[in-house]
Amino acid sequence: MQRQMVVKNRLFTSTACPKTLLEIPLKMSEKKDPVNFIEIELLWPQSPSPVPEKIGLAPSIPKEVYNYKLVLVAIAAASAATIIGYDSGFIGGTVSLESFREEFGFNQMSSSKQTDIASNVVSVFQAGAYFGCLFFYPVGELLGRRVGLFLSGFLLTFGAAISLISNKDRGLGAIYAGRVLTGLGIGGCLGLAPIYVSEISPAAIRGKLVGCWEIAWQVGGMVGYWINYGVLENLEPSRKQWLIPFAIQLVPSGLFWALTVALPESPRYLIAKGNMDRARENLAYLRGLLPNHPYSVYEMSTMCTSIEENFAVTGRGFFAPLKAMFTRKHLVYRLILSTALFMMQNGFGINAITYYSPTIFKSIGVNGSNSTLLSTGIFGVLKAAAALFWIFFLVDKVGRRACLIWIALPCSICMWYIGAYVKIENPTEKLASGDTSSTPGGKAAQGLLYIWTVFYGMTWNGTPWVICSEIFPQSVRTVAQAVNASSNWFWAFIIGHFTGQAIDAIGYGYYLLFGACSVVFPAVVYFIYPETKGVPLEAIDYLFEVPAWRAQGHALKRYRAHYMGEEGEEKEGEMLRSDSGKT
Repeated sequence: MQRQMVVKNRLFTSTACPKTLLEIPLKMSEKKDPVNFIEIELLWPQSPSPVPEKIGLAPSIPKEVYNYKLVLVAIAAASAATIIGYDSGFIGGTVSLESFREEFGFNQMSSSKQTDIASNVVSVFQAGAYFGCLFFYPVGELLGRRVGLFLSGFLLTFGAAISLISNKDRGLGAIYAGRVLTGLGIGGCLGLAPIYVSEISPAAIRGKLVGCWEIAWQVGGMVGYWINYGVLENLEPSRKQWLIPFAIQLVPSGLFWALTVALPESPRYLIAKGNMDRARENLAYLRGLLPNHPYSVYEMSTMCTSIEENFAVTGRGFFAPLKAMFTRKHLVYRLILSTALFMMQNGFGINAITYYSPTIFKSIGVNGSNSTLLSTGIFGVLKAAAALFWIFFLVDKVGRRACLIWIALPCSICMWYIGAYVKIENPTEKLASGDTSSTPGGKAAQGLLYIWTVFYGMTWNGTPWVICSEIFPQSVRTVAQAVNASSNWFWAFIIGHFTGQAIDAIGYGYYLLFGACSVVFPAVVYFIYPETKGVPLEAIDYLFEVPAWRAQGHALKRYRAHYMGEEGEEKEGEMLRSDSGKT
């Protein structure tokens, strides 16, 4: 028995686009009868062209597509997040060390002055990251994702080194400068790494690979929390005690900087820039296939088609995506959705707890530096464990929407109890009066904060980054991610700068606010945010044609009709099955 499968791309009819006809041996079998060849007619894009009717039936997805090289590249790109996590883990505890406070004269300041200086040390990092996201948009758009990540790695490493020259005589100036530079580098990474990983990933495992960013973030945070506990337990108060946590930043930042040299450029970015030969080579490398393999040819064709369609809407060049992003109603709507995710994320209280965990634990009655830092260390371990569970069992199996919706009840209960406990028992006042005894209510508050950490870590911690890397077309993806990342850091700066004052001023009300947000925001997600699980990037536009709760099925049907022809129904089923079955 013999079979011919024809895959045709009817998009590119311009004479500027060369036409290639390939006859490729295909080692497959159907009832033990070989398929002799596949004939693929492919017209590569080099200039804007008309919109296609369809591309035909795709070859089956080879197992080689899910290979170790792809995973290693994704992990290398995502490793930048360890620096974000480490910073969020170590800085609050290090600033609270008696050796740090003695070195920089905190003990000679008023209580309000101490709070302001500590807030500045924490928040200049977020301010740098905010501007880094915006600065690296032109870098990522003009020079590429790979070059942008390399330059970000340099800033991370240089900023970490600068921080180390601070001492009692020089003051905090070098720490401020180093944290601003590190923040700029983190802003670049946050603006480029998630979309880079999203662009190189097959749809079935895209959530897991983009989720590597979240895993790296939480591992870095866990290390940061325990470093503070380690230096407090094992070193006498001295300059070395607080300097070691700052110095350890050089390890992940230097490693990431070195790894960026080996990253292949995103094939989708190369196609958008017209570099077809290199795009084919990089796609083949990432898929573990030859450039002329039927699946490589087919995937290249669908990417070309989608990117050309996007350019037909937004235009080409550096300024066209910027103009389109803020003038096209459908893109403005998506930008509102994506930036709102980070406002809502902070509404759960994560950055308040992450950056001020020692203060938070003291506010619920945990006494002593050792006990406080031990509690924050456990907090970091739980966040990392929850992130691992999320990436392996939730994001690509349960889906993005479910992760954001079902959290409402458990998180709100935890925060409302903590707020009520702080109001009724006022543990901060008890500690100030010298009463260090623990109460059942205090232990319950600490336990519920840990439970909150697990639920939040399995849902809202990483899912917004996955969604934001998926919902924008290639032509505006870089500028969209820059705005999204800057939104994250804007809200992180607000929380990082004002949490100390908020706890002093309203105490229990801060937790009640987080509890209320935990109920309202999941309801918003249900009505507005579509499910992106298993939907190819080329089909994302279809998600916004119908109400959010039925968008996924609609998008896959439209993708089938547009790209796969009449026989696409079988392929849709294959996508959904592979989406739930790949690891």
